[in-house]
Amino acid sequence: VQLQASGGGLVPAGGSLRLSCTVSGGTSDRWATGWFRQAPGRERELLAAINGNGERTYYPDSMKGRFTISRDSVVYLQMHSLKPEDTAVYYCAVDVERKTLVSILRESYDYWGQGTQVTVSS
Repeated sequence: VQLQASGGGLVPAGGSLRLSCTVSGGTSDRWATGWFRQAPGRERELLAAINGNGERTYYPDSMKGRFTISRDSVVYLQMHSLKPEDTAVYYCAVDVERKTLVSILRESYDYWGQGTQVTVSS
């Protein structure tokens, strides 16, 4: 299973970005997928999660309002009103044990993409 995260870049504060995650390999089943980020010196944190068919989503309380996860054949993370503190490497990951449920624990995820850098300038 391979994941490819893309869509990162340099954006001014207040701007928007849409990240994409493409999953290849494994079976044709859609697995629970999550978006995470990791800033230097900080732990990797969950931003949003979605189940296999896209009908269920989860956002930590601290992330509600500015991030939206969705999927078709690609899993997206739409980000609005970006702030300099959103600067980090953004990762997508899949939990191959879950399809109908979302996966909210970092340690439950089995495969990770290589990450895409998001830099928000002040």
